[in-house]
Amino acid sequence: GLSQYSSDPHTEWDLSAYSTREQVLEAVRNLRYKGGNTFTGLALTHVLEQNLKPDAGARLEAEKLVILLTDGKSQDDANLAAQTLKNLGIEIFAIGVKNADEAELRQVASEPLELTVYNVLDFPLLSSLVGRLTRVLCTRIKERSHKETTDTPVNTGPQLSPTDLKISAVTSKSMHLAWSPPLRPPKKYRVVYYPSKGGTPKEVVLEGAVSSLQLSNLTSHTEYVVSVIPVHDSAAGDGLRGVTSTLPLSSPRSLRVSELSHNSLRLSWKAAQGATHYLVLCSAAPDGAED
Repeated sequence: GLSQYSSDPHTEWDLSAYSTREQVLEAVRNLRYKGGNTFTGLALTHVLEQNLKPDAGARLEAEKLVILLTDGKSQDDANLAAQTLKNLGIEIFAIGVKNADEAELRQVASEPLELTVYNVLDFPLLSSLVGRLTRVLCTRIKERSHKETTDTPVNTGPQLSPTDLKISAVTSKSMHLAWSPPLRPPKKYRVVYYPSKGGTPKEVVLEGAVSSLQLSNLTSHTEYVVSVIPVHDSAAGDGLRGVTSTLPLSSPRSLRVSELSHNSLRLSWKAAQGATHYLVLCSAAPDGAED
C-alpha cells in the first residue's frame, strides 16, 4: 500500500489493490509526485486510521511495517504519532533524503536504529539502499512472524473502538466533541483536527476515561476534519472521523445615517454578536456617484 502526503495525506492504493509484483511496479511507474508541506505526524495518523485496517487489506495475522520516506523536517509532531504506531506493534523504517532531519528520523523509527534509519543526499542515491533495505525488511518479517499471535495488534471492533461521534455547540471559534467509549476503555485518546483545505494539524491527548472535548481558538467559517483515535496497550481500535464547519463571524446590521451637517454625520447599527471593536471606513463618493 502507498500514501503520499503534504498538508493533506492521500492514499494512492491500499494493501489489497494489487496482487502481483508487476501490478505494483506499474502503479509506482504511474505515480505522480505530490509537492507541498511536510506534516509527517498527520501522515502517520492517516496510515493508522486508513491504511492499516482490515477493510484496506490489512490482515490481522500479518506483520505491520511502515516505511516513511521524507525529504524535510516535519511541520507537526511526528514523534507522538510514531510512538502510537510503535506502541501498537507496528514497526517503522525511516528514510531521509536531502533536507531530512536525521534526529527526527531516529526519533520516529523503531529500534534497532542501525537497521531502521537511512539517509541519502539526493533522490537518485535511493537506489543504493534497495538491496540492503530489502534484505533487512524480509529478515525482520521472518523474525517477528515467529512471535505468538497474541503479540500482534488485533482489531476487535466495538470492544476497542469508540462510536457515535457527535459534534455540537458549533460557533465561529469553537465546537464540542462527544463520543460513546468502546466496551474496553482505551489507555488514551488522540484527537487530531485540521482545516480540510490545508492548515496546521493540532492534536490533543486525553485520558481513556474521558469521552468529550471542547475545541477552541478555531478559525471562523472554516471546514474542519476531526479524528478521535483510541490507543490501547496492545491493540488498535478504529478511529472516528467527522467533518464540520465553524460559523462565520456575525456582522453588524441595519446601518443608519442621521444628524447630517456640512462636515459631520452620525452612524448607528445593530451590534455584531461577540465583536470587541469596530473599524469604520469613510470616503468621499466619486463625482457623479450617489452621496
